[in-house]
Amino acid sequence: MNVRFIKMNGAGNDFVLIDNREQKIRLRPADIVRICDRQRGVGADGILILVPSSTGKADWAWDFYNSDGSTADMCGNGARCFARFVQKVAGSNGKMTFETGAGVIGAQFKGDRVKINLTEPKDLQLKQQITLSNGPAEIHSLNTGVPHAVLFVPDADKAMVQNLGSEIRYHKHFAPKGTNANFVQVLGPNQIRVRTYERGVEGETLACGTGVTAAALISARVHGFSSPVKVQVQGGDTLEVSFREENGTFKDVYLEGPADFVFEGEISI
Repeated sequence: MNVRFIKMNGAGNDFVLIDNREQKIRLRPADIVRICDRQRGVGADGILILVPSSTGKADWAWDFYNSDGSTADMCGNGARCFARFVQKVAGSNGKMTFETGAGVIGAQFKGDRVKINLTEPKDLQLKQQITLSNGPAEIHSLNTGVPHAVLFVPDADKAMVQNLGSEIRYHKHFAPKGTNANFVQVLGPNQIRVRTYERGVEGETLACGTGVTAAALISARVHGFSSPVKVQVQGGDTLEVSFREENGTFKDVYLEGPADFVFEGEISI
């Protein structure tokens, strides 16, 4: 079977997007891995598949797969790309909603930038003490659709993202499902830089939308940041996280950033 696709990237976090509104395409985990392979396939951090809403609670829905073939509930950069993809192939009046494993996401279009609302964050834990190979560490964590750990570092350029990221991702403290790991440098008031080791990709990506959001919200709690927070990612782009706090919880959380088309193609599976 030949499958049409569009390659996109959101702040350097790249995806293959497929229109499966007719629900004739069936991808096995091995197909996902091959398509995402950067030497033997298209190359991507994940695959986003457009499908009809199964509940009627949103305009559309997605099937989302990590590059290792596993499924994932949510991806902030992927959500922005997905929204622009749906706008291109199915049309939109400027706003849309779609179902994810984390809940219904809404999107608004601002030129080539997209603003999405995230589901209400949960499971905030601050100042957790864990031991890593380089010594004790203070870790903060928050689920912004998927679980994220945040470690503040003095210099993101010097952070050992691959080694320590993998160690945090599989640490017994976050067992059994593990976590994504974010290394966060405070650049100034309401401004941070984030590097992320992503679970499912099993390596550093150029950006992670849910990680950016977790880092911004935890910075608000730990460093007293106010909305909006500007976040510089490894790919060089700047994302913006806005929110409000109500009775100790975060509400109306939005992530805004680029969502760019790269190329279209066809692959045999």
